[in-house]
Amino acid sequence: MIKLPKFLHPDGSESVKKQLPLLPLRDMVLFPSIITSVFVGRDKSIKALSEAMAADKKIFLTTQKDPEVLKPNINDVFQVGTEAKITQLLRLPDGTVKALVEGCQRGKIVKLADEDGFLNVEYIDVLETVLPQNAREAAIRTVTEAFEHYAKLSGAVAQSFLKTLESLAASESRYADTIAAQMPFKVFDKQKLLECGNIDDRFLLLLKLIQEETEVFTMSQKIKGRVKEQMETLQKKHYLNEQMLAIKKEMGEDGNASEFQDIENRIKKKRMSKEAASVVRRELGKLKMMPPMSSEATVVRNYIDWLISLPWFRKNRSKTDLKKAEQILNQDHYGLEKPKERILEYLAVQILVKKIKGPILCLVGPPGVGKTSLAKSVARATGRAFARISLGGVRDEAEIRGHRRTYVGAMPGKIIQTLKKIGYNNPVFCLDEIDKMTADFRGDPSSALLEALDPEQNKNFNDHYLEVDYDLSQVLFITTANTLYDIPAPLRDRMEIIRIPGYTEYEKEKIATGFLVPKQLRENGLSNTDAIFSKNAIHTIIKQYTKEAGVRNLEREISSVLRKIAKEIVQTNTRKRHKISTTMVLKYLGQPPFRDSILEKEDNRTGIVTGLAWTQAGGELLTIEVVTMPGKGNVMVTGKLGEVMKESSQAAVSYVRSRSKELNIKENFYKNLDIHIHVPEGAIPKDGPSAGISMCTAVVSVLTGKPVSRKIAMTGEITLRGRVLPVGGLKEKLLAAHANGIEKVIVSTENQKDIKEIPKSMLKQMEIVYAEDMSQVLETALL
Repeated sequence: MIKLPKFLHPDGSESVKKQLPLLPLRDMVLFPSIITSVFVGRDKSIKALSEAMAADKKIFLTTQKDPEVLKPNINDVFQVGTEAKITQLLRLPDGTVKALVEGCQRGKIVKLADEDGFLNVEYIDVLETVLPQNAREAAIRTVTEAFEHYAKLSGAVAQSFLKTLESLAASESRYADTIAAQMPFKVFDKQKLLECGNIDDRFLLLLKLIQEETEVFTMSQKIKGRVKEQMETLQKKHYLNEQMLAIKKEMGEDGNASEFQDIENRIKKKRMSKEAASVVRRELGKLKMMPPMSSEATVVRNYIDWLISLPWFRKNRSKTDLKKAEQILNQDHYGLEKPKERILEYLAVQILVKKIKGPILCLVGPPGVGKTSLAKSVARATGRAFARISLGGVRDEAEIRGHRRTYVGAMPGKIIQTLKKIGYNNPVFCLDEIDKMTADFRGDPSSALLEALDPEQNKNFNDHYLEVDYDLSQVLFITTANTLYDIPAPLRDRMEIIRIPGYTEYEKEKIATGFLVPKQLRENGLSNTDAIFSKNAIHTIIKQYTKEAGVRNLEREISSVLRKIAKEIVQTNTRKRHKISTTMVLKYLGQPPFRDSILEKEDNRTGIVTGLAWTQAGGELLTIEVVTMPGKGNVMVTGKLGEVMKESSQAAVSYVRSRSKELNIKENFYKNLDIHIHVPEGAIPKDGPSAGISMCTAVVSVLTGKPVSRKIAMTGEITLRGRVLPVGGLKEKLLAAHANGIEKVIVSTENQKDIKEIPKSMLKQMEIVYAEDMSQVLETALL
């Protein structure tokens, strides 16, 4: 026999469990004896109403703790609710149901279950205590006085309701519930009243809440009265001001005459385009007709100020000394011959033609190679002002083309704002991180840039705020990006791409010695005699403390060493010459995070080949491992690889199978062996078409048992017939190979044209082998 748990009332009597469908309420509490309408839209709630109507028309109602919860459970509703009777049910055209319910008595939920698409609860009645006669009359009288006082103040309670209360005085519980339902209490306060089974406690809480509501209402009325007085004062002042203006006009004295005269003087002195001059005069005429304190007058006044403040024809006088410009560029940057040459070409043409449409240069390269600082040097070399805006994360078209003048806070786009700030119409304008723009529902900023960066269109650039054509053709735009592929094709087509791939170790040493160390000495308050870096110290920082295409981290590490020296000088209060050697670098910077070369201590092994990959931060070494195991000829490829790289592995295996006889491999090897190709360091994103010959060499190595020299690296794609295809990003890949001690690199014959960009100092230390066919690659790579 199953024993069910017994539920006892506080007086010890046993309670009887009841069962009814549950209707969770949002933002309302139903009290016993109160009739109200409930609008139901949730499927489970509608089903609960249907079940109740099919039975005895009784339903249990309780309030949700959070009205936003769509599917409440036992923890989402209050335990105490109200048993109610459905007196009327009406289905509305929008699918919702209107139910007229009457509260019967309080109940406490014991169990909640989800049955056949609706919530069902087991509950017990909440027993209510009875007050003695004197206590009941005192409680009713006190609450009635407080309630009538509130009703008189607010005027929100009808007189008929007060008369109805008199007939309920015989039942103190119903009396308290009726008043509680009428008052605008918070849901949680009403729930507390519902949960009060003790009548004495319920009356005390009800009295407290009525008094608090009366006090709040009184304070709100005072605030409203104060605001009304202030509004009347403002209106009175406005009316008097308008009267004063009218009197002054009658007497020939205009209060705004001085402001308008000042604007007219600025317009006369300002050299503007014909269109802008006519627009600003028309807007000034409108401003004179407007009330000075109106919001429209503020918008027009700001618009006029923008038009007058812009540099329509004011320009820097560009320098025409080509040798001086070249000297400045060489002072600021080491190397970067291509960008420097293009800038000097622009200056030479400008000297001959006197006027030229500004070219759009795009400097593409990894972080820290000096793209933005080169733009600053261009401004210094040409004698122009320098302006810069960062486009990283810009996703609103209005950031470029401005907001329309439909509200008070409207402003022009960043280009016009920056030109006003600079004060010249021909600056060197750097648009940083042009590849980091995004698009959303507010428009595509990259499309908005098409007009600004098109040499054929930007003479008539139209900002949405100005609504007047502005000439940007005199601006020398220089954009920067880390990767070219993230720039939309139409925008890329309007720019002249100049690649800055990165620096060799020799170039980094020269940059550190000639630029970074002197700069950091100045910034850290040190003189040239306070700290002297040895050549070996610089080399150690480059090889063991940085791993980058640029020099940003190199500068950071140099600064770290100098800060520690500055600290020593301050602590000891003595200045002496610090000769920074390799030992001192290890002392100041701690354990090196990078090894000098990842290949020096590794032996030649079968199935392991060093490939080369391109990433946004420069070149990377790509170790490709291949193993075989007994199986049925399956090929597995693992690592963070794209679709192109997976296809390269399939092409490599197909090539080996088709040439197995020539390669001295068993023709039916694929029937008994599974091949697993793995690229470690899977967190580094890999460039697609560059690892075909590396994978093929690794597969041949493991099947023939011939090892591959770890001093050899290779990059190139393979066709099914064994032809070696060229790849991009060759300079970055060769820089990475050189930095990691690679002595020989195999590339496609068609990449010979790209070798001209490689520094000669690097080519002397590294042999480049050209291959047209996969057989040439294997002949060079296999030992």
